Amino acid sequence: MVPFAGWDMPVQYSSILDEARAVRTSVGLFDVSHMGRVDISGPDAEAFLDSIYSSSVPKLKIGRGRYGVICNEDGGIIDDCILYKFGEDRFRLVPNASNTEAVLDWLDRWNSNDVSIENTTAETAMIAIQGPKAQAILQELTPHDLSSLKPFNFAESNVSDTPAMIARTGYTGEDGFELMMSADKATSIWDALTERGAMPCGLGARDVLRLEAGLLLHGNDMNTDINPYEAGLDRFVDPDRDNYIVGETLRRIRDDGPERKLVGFTMQGRGGVPRHGYSIMDGSQKIGEVSSGGFSPTLDSNIGMGYVRSQYTSPGTPLTVDIRGRTADIKVVTLPFYSRRRD
Repeated sequence: MVPFAGWDMPVQYSSILDEARAVRTSVGLFDVSHMGRVDISGPDAEAFLDSIYSSSVPKLKIGRGRYGVICNEDGGIIDDCILYKFGEDRFRLVPNASNTEAVLDWLDRWNSNDVSIENTTAETAMIAIQGPKAQAILQELTPHDLSSLKPFNFAESNVSDTPAMIARTGYTGEDGFELMMSADKATSIWDALTERGAMPCGLGARDVLRLEAGLLLHGNDMNTDINPYEAGLDRFVDPDRDNYIVGETLRRIRDDGPERKLVGFTMQGRGGVPRHGYSIMDGSQKIGEVSSGGFSPTLDSNIGMGYVRSQYTSPGTPLTVDIRGRTADIKVVTLPFYSRRRD
């Protein structure tokens, strides 16, 4: 157990590598209650969210979620979130644990309309069940037909006789679901899932899995000094809306083109493990920095992501990483490192 963003969180229950392999081959279970849950409602809720979220909220269909970012006035990423739409006047925003307060401050700053913003994180819990067998196991506990839920769709139903929101989302690169329910009911649902074979997994496995899937972590791979075009999140940004607060700034960044961009890379040979903050080099010249790195049990190799000058982003580009004074060869590759097989 370790402190994380004000929460006590498990790094691992058994072995990080065993937990990661369980998610890739069978099913894993994550307590992600540290993620924020912010309910936004009222007659002006849709217009309000459309002014601060990176993509069009009116175009988001009821019963669906959408990944996006919340940017500050300079275009820096305050946080990446998923926004769920229950109705034109009712939404749920799920920010990262360490950024929930920052997101709430940003929302409060721009909320001058008839909009209610309620932080329900403490009263609710969130559990993620991920892996090829996630649907089969969860289906035993819910009357809702999970096969009818497409990715980023959600439903309100019962799980183990408890009212819950069931979203087909996750942070592992595998198929799976994220469940949100009253906090006092979470333990019974967790126990019911583990009794059916779901392996408890901690932060260590979660980080390995999201890195393999090329998914960014705020605080490592993005922050308020990085804009979504640098982070490769272009497809999640629609800056051409008149009411979008940071639209003009993001249009300028888009049109000028970023000077640096996020890339994936693989280590060549036994070069060591790339870590956050290590320098990426072209010969003796520093041209970037590692944002995330580690060992991939799925690929059986060391992998990483980092920001480099835009002229170094082509797949196959050979570079090096300075690992504690040693030079290790790397090669730029296309993200993600791992994509699950889709039948």
